[in-house]
Amino acid sequence: MGEKLLEGKRGVVFGVANSMSLAWGITERIVEAGGKVALTYLNDALEKRVRPLADSIGAELLLPCDVGRDLEIEAVFAALERSWGKIDFVVHSVAFAHRDDLRRPFSQTGRAGFALAMDISVYSLIAISRCAAPLMSEGGAILTLSYLGARRAVPGYNVMGVAKAALESAVRYLAAELGEKGIRVNALSSGPVKTLAASAVANFQRKLRAMDGLAPLRRTVSQEEVGKAALYLLSDLSSGVTGEVHFVDAGFNVVVPA
Repeated sequence: MGEKLLEGKRGVVFGVANSMSLAWGITERIVEAGGKVALTYLNDALEKRVRPLADSIGAELLLPCDVGRDLEIEAVFAALERSWGKIDFVVHSVAFAHRDDLRRPFSQTGRAGFALAMDISVYSLIAISRCAAPLMSEGGAILTLSYLGARRAVPGYNVMGVAKAALESAVRYLAAELGEKGIRVNALSSGPVKTLAASAVANFQRKLRAMDGLAPLRRTVSQEEVGKAALYLLSDLSSGVTGEVHFVDAGFNVVVPA
């Protein structure tokens, strides 16, 4: 992509599940821009998917991390500090809700399922930011991924929409706190993209097809386009941007199909 916007920069990406992940699209753009990346994986099954991807980009570190466990998050950043001393960016592309809580009516969301969705999808950003900040001694950028369901009631998104609304609020509070340290915190909200996580949303394929006719660009946004938008928010091009939700959606912000 021409200019190496992240030349000499190092950081970690949480949430790569496979080659279709938005986190992977972001990782590819980071590497193209000259950045060095560490990746994490949740468990042994996902490690088998993520390790070949890590090898393909020459990732210097591939680390286990269940973001529901503080000790594992702390271990990731301890490893980063040992290897690199400091970091420049973090990508948080992690969210989870029980499939049943996405399929049933929102009012039927279970208490435990609600707590789990908030823990993995929202609190993990707070915990990661807490550990990342001491390693961003020269400032840095923290980026998370949101979705329009944070601001509108998108059919089938249910508890995850509420979690994303909380996530966007957390972005603002973290940005206000970490700004004095030169650390920017932003969210990137994309329209529907075919990913492993999206498959859990009811009628997702119908929403995806509908966008071809409804979106101003007459198409859905691509994984590469999400990655390029992330590159802007991670690089010095957005040095004055923090506490914001940046939309890249090819029009899903205009019409929400049922």
